[in-house]
Amino acid sequence: MRERPAPLTLTDAAAERVKALMATRDAPTLGLKIGVNPKGCAGHSYSIDFAEKAEMMDEVVNTKGVTVVIDSKALMFLLGTELDYVEDKMSSSFVFRNPNEKGRCGCGESFHV
Repeated sequence: MRERPAPLTLTDAAAERVKALMATRDAPTLGLKIGVNPKGCAGHSYSIDFAEKAEMMDEVVNTKGVTVVIDSKALMFLLGTELDYVEDKMSSSFVFRNPNEKGRCGCGESFHV
C-alpha cells in the first residue's frame, strides 16, 4: 500500500521557529494547531495557536521534530500547503504557501479557494 503524503509540510525555518516557541511554554503543549476561519474580506483566514491535545477528527502531522495539529474543518483547505517562517528587516511571520488559494485580499490577511 502506498503511503499517504502529509497534508501540510514545514520548511526547516518553520520547524525551528515552532521548536523555539514550544520551548517558551510553561503549560504542557502537544504542538501547533492550524485552522481556517471564515473571516476577512476574501472569505477565510489562517489561525495558528498552541495545541494541548488533538481532537478525535483532527489530523496530526509529525515532521522535523515538531507536531502540527490540523483542525478537521480546515483540512480540505490546507491540502498540499507548505508552512514557512520568514524574517526580514520589518517583520517576521509564518507564511502559508497554499496551492488551493485562488486569491488574497489586498492586505494579505485573508484568502479564497
